[in-house]
Amino acid sequence: MIRFSASALALALLGGAVQAQTINVALNADIRSTNPGVNRDDNTDAVVLHMVEGLVGYRENGAVAPLLAEKIDISPDGLTYTFHLRKGVKFHNGAEMSSADVLWSWNRYMDAKTDWRCKPEFDGRIGLKVTEASAPDASTFVMKLEKPSALFLDTMARTDCAMVAILHKDSLKPDGSWDKPVGTGPFQLADWRRGEFVLLKRFDGYVSPPGDKRDGYVGSKRPLAAEVKFLAIADGATVKAGLISGALDVADVPDEDVPEMKKSGLQVLTAPSATKHGILLQSRDPLLSDVRMRQAIMAAFDQDEIVGAVSNGLGKVNNSAVYVTSPYYDEVQKKRYTHDPARVKKLLAEAGYKGETIKLIANKRSTVPSYPIAIMAQAMLQAAGIKADIEILEWATQLDRFSKGNYQMMSFSYSARIDPAQSYNQFSGPKDKLPSKVWDNREADALIEKATLVSDEAERRKIFDQLHVMMLADAPLIFLYNQVDTAVVSKRLQGFAPWVASKPRLWEVAVAK
Repeated sequence: MIRFSASALALALLGGAVQAQTINVALNADIRSTNPGVNRDDNTDAVVLHMVEGLVGYRENGAVAPLLAEKIDISPDGLTYTFHLRKGVKFHNGAEMSSADVLWSWNRYMDAKTDWRCKPEFDGRIGLKVTEASAPDASTFVMKLEKPSALFLDTMARTDCAMVAILHKDSLKPDGSWDKPVGTGPFQLADWRRGEFVLLKRFDGYVSPPGDKRDGYVGSKRPLAAEVKFLAIADGATVKAGLISGALDVADVPDEDVPEMKKSGLQVLTAPSATKHGILLQSRDPLLSDVRMRQAIMAAFDQDEIVGAVSNGLGKVNNSAVYVTSPYYDEVQKKRYTHDPARVKKLLAEAGYKGETIKLIANKRSTVPSYPIAIMAQAMLQAAGIKADIEILEWATQLDRFSKGNYQMMSFSYSARIDPAQSYNQFSGPKDKLPSKVWDNREADALIEKATLVSDEAERRKIFDQLHVMMLADAPLIFLYNQVDTAVVSKRLQGFAPWVASKPRLWEVAVAK
């Protein structure tokens, strides 16, 4: 990662007349690729979803609504979804989108060679299975399911799946390998200098969805700025200097920097999110396979102290997979682990703990609390008689270790999932098939699948309440709190707002003249 000094950053950003219409956004790390839903992480999704769109997307409140589709018909048996496409939508190369492009994109995603992150979500491995996709005419796309699913459209809208983005064939090189996204989004790729920045330019042929205001990933999406530059800046001090000097327009900052940013006269915008911060425990580790050992670790944490310190008082303890502003967050979801040193001692004795050292993996990205959580967790574990060492890894290396299940404990953050069943699906499932899964419980899997099939809110609430109680007992991980997104924004920007999906949106954002 290239680290800029504050002065070098200013010089790099402020050199040219076009700068006046360029929005400069800080990312804590470079993107992994430009291939939607492939070799991705949260930063990648945030950037790529300015260039591509799917048939559906999330609204501001987390509901799913049509995006490239104009309307959606669902058969009475819940097995057939007919997407009627919006007319006049154009790709970045000027070609008009048709159902043939939708079908080509779908078939590419489902090809194992593409290595799409969300193929298991649609091929039956996790429950939902698309049995057929067809394009009966130029403006109609049809998908058939093996069984009804309350989460089908929500899965289609997921940001880690790149909203099942519709691409033009020109996105691939003649040999079939990936080139760049030729999508339908409000911005298109202009340049990507690895380790430095991604530059997007306004797509003047963009056809916005209907609506007179921004609404999540749907609604009005006009690209008002000429360019958006996402800069990879790992150093928090450099980000602060860039914001204060005016070289940066938008950045997420650690909670502890909020008071300083407010004093600097910058806009400080906050919004509750569905992002979850916590600590994972590898239940297949010889030491942590004993549930009493995992429960002892949970009882060693004074969560109020941890969350208060790492969130600068903004966060609220939440051990649930359901985020605090969700309609499914109720009194049962408020149940949590309690700090109990006496219980720690009892459980350690029952588990036969002999003073073995546990390794806790963390990273030092500035916009997640991985490292400060690890520091406080280590101190509390050691105070409770549990030896713990911290191993600091670069984010890409940590993500690889996470994907392979190669850890004992890990300070980790899960990106936002709006529906609780989707949230559980992030970390629940069979480790033999999916090593990244943390909670390996077949009864839980059955309940999660049931939640994907039923749409009655009261019935789903009962399922999520049951899952929460089970998860607390199994102690596969501890969610500490939901992130409160804090975006620092320069005064020259108008219209920027954080939201529950925890990703910046630079459409409908204007640069003051």
